[in-house]
Amino acid sequence: MLVTIVAGARPNFMKISPIIRAIKAAKAAGKDVEYRLVHTGQHYDKKMSHDFFEQLGIPEPDVNLEAGGGSQAEQTAGIMVKFEKELQQHRPDLILVVGDVTSTMACTITAKKLCIDAVHVEAGIRSGDMTMPEEINRIVTDSITDHFFTTSEVANENLRKNGVAESAIHFVGNTMIDTLYQHLDHLKQPECWASENLEVKSYYLVTLHRPANVDDPANLKRLLDSIISGTGNSKILFPVHPRTRKILEGLNYQHERLIQIDPQGYLEFIFLVKNAKAVITDSGGITEEATVLGIPCMTLRDSTERPETITIGTNELVGTDPRKLAPYLEKVRTNQWKKGGIPELWDGKTSERIVNILVKLYSNTVENTKQAKVMATVS
Repeated sequence: MLVTIVAGARPNFMKISPIIRAIKAAKAAGKDVEYRLVHTGQHYDKKMSHDFFEQLGIPEPDVNLEAGGGSQAEQTAGIMVKFEKELQQHRPDLILVVGDVTSTMACTITAKKLCIDAVHVEAGIRSGDMTMPEEINRIVTDSITDHFFTTSEVANENLRKNGVAESAIHFVGNTMIDTLYQHLDHLKQPECWASENLEVKSYYLVTLHRPANVDDPANLKRLLDSIISGTGNSKILFPVHPRTRKILEGLNYQHERLIQIDPQGYLEFIFLVKNAKAVITDSGGITEEATVLGIPCMTLRDSTERPETITIGTNELVGTDPRKLAPYLEKVRTNQWKKGGIPELWDGKTSERIVNILVKLYSNTVENTKQAKVMATVS
């Protein structure tokens, strides 16, 4: 069985790393499974791509489609054209896509038009916000996927409501958490730790990149003003996404407690999450990591596709109105934040479950195909 694994952007890399590890382990145990890794090149900045491959132990891709840049439409088209050629030259038994980036949707469409099965890891999550490109990617991908690997019962129910057969839904847990557990003992102290005299639980960690928060300079300024006014004398560490940096440069926004740094590698960033007093973010994945690490987390969005981080975990949905942030920051300052727990099956073994299911699902199919080819040759 040959699985083509697709990765294209930073969130994908944390999700494919443990799957590749599990495939290698299954093959070493005598299972009939191999993989081919395709990097679409959607994220082409070294900090957003190559560094993550190095730190997470992801092998060099079998091919890099180098389809980064351009508008959403241009990027989607570029990925599809190049991925079609890849599949024609190296036809797999199935493709495996993860998450909800442009590459996920584009490669799924391409594979299905070539009559190749697609399996989606992190299927079924929904925010209900159609202004998010990721929401469109999720809906399109899940509308044509063959098997769905899910992180929660909420995701399972979303798929059932869309008519997905129970036999195609596989509740396995969260591969992001596999990666987190695999690297917790190898985190790296970033350079800013010493240079800024940071201490454990003494600073707030902020990440912002979504259009609703950063595209309007006036709104971004109000948001940062609210964070600064509500965090007392604590330092605020801000790894600045390239999208956000352009806006900040135009504002010339500075404050003595706001420490702006470059995007971090995975091991450095998780070190900062683990040791933060609290996290303020508009990223979905970070809410999952903060939940497992038990760190208070405030999500600056009006909806979330990961509700279990709120109902079970340490996350709270604040919204995009800067004025709503103050009471949440007050809870952190006064140590009144909820304790939180870890969602079911977020145990570091998700990737093993995925690979075991794939072997059961596709090994017989592959063997039947081989036998059919032999019979055709004999005839």
